[in-house]
Amino acid sequence: QVRLTESGGDSAQAGGSLRLSCVASGISSVCFAWLRQAPGKKREAVAAIEVDGSTDYASSVKGRFTISQGNAKKTVYLQMNNLKREDTAMYFCAASDEVPRCTVQALDTHPYDPYLGQGTQVTVAS
Repeated sequence: QVRLTESGGDSAQAGGSLRLSCVASGISSVCFAWLRQAPGKKREAVAAIEVDGSTDYASSVKGRFTISQGNAKKTVYLQMNNLKREDTAMYFCAASDEVPRCTVQALDTHPYDPYLGQGTQVTVAS
């Protein structure tokens, strides 16, 4: 059984930082990612990391967010710096063996949803 468990969501001031963590079990995925969904908006992938360590970011977070993996490849992190109000959303850890490439675009457009965790809320106040 695949299980993705997120933690680290919180409230922060604009300009601040948060670090999200995700522990994965039951899957040896080639592609892990963080997706987010704000109220009334479409879900979007913001960062992706392949098993070889290569990463990809949405333009809205590039330079501010960093995705990384733990040594055992079963933990995925999202370091979020210089937070903005528009980063407010529910953040989901995701894992996929279906996407042809481990990129945010592929995750956003693939017809099959990746495995998702329950989500962790990030709220940024100005």
